[in-house]
Amino acid sequence: MEAESREAIFYDKVYKGRRARNCSSKYRRGSPGAPGGVRVRADSTWDVPEPELTLAINAQGRIIGATIGNDMSSRSIEGENPLYLPQAKVYRGSCAMGPALILGPPPGPEAAIRMEIYRAEALAFAGDTSVSQLKRGLNELAQWLYEENEFPNGAYLMTGAGVVPDSDFTLQTGDEIRISIEGLGTLINTVEW
Repeated sequence: MEAESREAIFYDKVYKGRRARNCSSKYRRGSPGAPGGVRVRADSTWDVPEPELTLAINAQGRIIGATIGNDMSSRSIEGENPLYLPQAKVYRGSCAMGPALILGPPPGPEAAIRMEIYRAEALAFAGDTSVSQLKRGLNELAQWLYEENEFPNGAYLMTGAGVVPDSDFTLQTGDEIRISIEGLGTLINTVEW
């Protein structure tokens, strides 16, 4: 409980701060249109997927399209110490995107974001939110990413999660994660060890 309290205080400062929180690059797994695998860390005891609207941004910092992101998170590692965030978020198989990149404006604020997790073909978790629940505007997030950074080939930016399973749920090998965003389709990933 103490670790969760420290983490809550830490993130309260992040969400209310002037600057947007941007994580490091992640390795993308899977191919557009086909189910891909994601992983959980062997040294973590609490792992969850995070469904995220993912922006495609060109070299000049302008949003040119969007896709769906599955931003895996090792919450037990992150909860030990907020400085462990890179270890909890950036590891082999910690991210997937797809099923396709849709060029043009991203989905509007009313677009629904839904996540379902199936275990042994039975629904184990379901939750939804909307793009309107993001703490910061999409252009603001892109601006912060490009502040003092260059991306000559452009970048993908995951905008943050609004649906996360409760602390009594953790992913298991074989779980199927389905993330849907209106206008972008459904990304399907299976948890591998």
